[in-house]
Amino acid sequence: MALKLLRPDGVKDWLLRRYAKQHRSWFDGGGEWPLAVPLGSPTERDVIDDIVMVRAWVDSWAGWRGVGALQTVDRKWPRMGSQTLPVALSFAGPSEIAVWCGQESSWGRARKRADVLLMRWPQVVNGGLGRFFDLLADYHDNDFERLLAVLSWALSNPASGLYMRQLPIVGVDTKWLERRTTVVAELLTRIRAENSVGSDMHETLGLRKVPHRIRMRILCPQLRSCVGGLSDIEAPLNELSALNIHPQIVLVVENLESGIALPDMQGVVAVMGLGKAVGVLARLPWVYGRPAYYWGDIDTQGLSILSLARAIFPALVSIMMDVATLLQFKELAVDEPAQVSSVLENLTSDEQALYEGLRNGTWGPRLRLEQERLPWHYVLKSLTDISKVLTP
Repeated sequence: MALKLLRPDGVKDWLLRRYAKQHRSWFDGGGEWPLAVPLGSPTERDVIDDIVMVRAWVDSWAGWRGVGALQTVDRKWPRMGSQTLPVALSFAGPSEIAVWCGQESSWGRARKRADVLLMRWPQVVNGGLGRFFDLLADYHDNDFERLLAVLSWALSNPASGLYMRQLPIVGVDTKWLERRTTVVAELLTRIRAENSVGSDMHETLGLRKVPHRIRMRILCPQLRSCVGGLSDIEAPLNELSALNIHPQIVLVVENLESGIALPDMQGVVAVMGLGKAVGVLARLPWVYGRPAYYWGDIDTQGLSILSLARAIFPALVSIMMDVATLLQFKELAVDEPAQVSSVLENLTSDEQALYEGLRNGTWGPRLRLEQERLPWHYVLKSLTDISKVLTP
């Protein structure tokens, strides 16, 4: 095995790798200190075999004045006589390693800001601040001051009931907070000594959510008379849930444009553009017990939403989302940028076969047939077939 002797540049490479992996743990007080980096331990035989290399190694550490304590050892060999050799470079703590890694400023800034947090809220140390190292090290001074201001205000107003845009915090605008809600919520959880971060960031911050709005079209002229003749409605979910309507069919349409283009259909209400938020339909009492259909894109994302929708409507039937439709209009397909890879539990066997085929590239790589691209005469025929089957 080749003799391994570390010169200063080799030590730096070693420290860079160690720092990248462990600096967050070190920030929380982890690691064993002092940390000694072995520089090598040549034998007399090694020196005799390659005295030039060993001498260059010894010279690289001669008169060492850098950060870290150089440890040496005296060797007395029969042939080479007495020699003083470097054996290790010892570091008292992570701040010294940060110097070697060119991270002295970042480490110092993070340490200083952590001290500010700990001085104000000593309990924040629970669980450590290492996971927030990048924030503490890289935030602009103004952003760190904004963070402190938001934390202070939220702690003083744990249940304000305000909307995010209403927060009276100097220098903090909505976009700034929206990009940092997770960080703020996690730090608040630490300061409050709670066990875990709530799944609802608004609840954690004591804020009111902007009401979820749903857009729907009442395609049936008779049903429209129950809502003052309106056919295209967008309103908060709780208001729509109070509607006194009794559709014969609920049609869930993935994309807004497709829903807007739908013709009048007897007994049909179409809900559109929900995407993966399709679960909110469970809060509309007038959809229960109604025959339900889903029409979305033929791609893995569309089938994923279909699976979510069927969790609410177990008897949900998909339309125009099958292999036959894909193959008939394959020339209109485009690429799906990012395919779903998870297991979809609520698909029929035919839908599952379509899903697996799309993922495996059976009919071409990453195919997506968007519902808007289907010829309209084909769409109208499929919708007419639904009306014939379900309308008394």
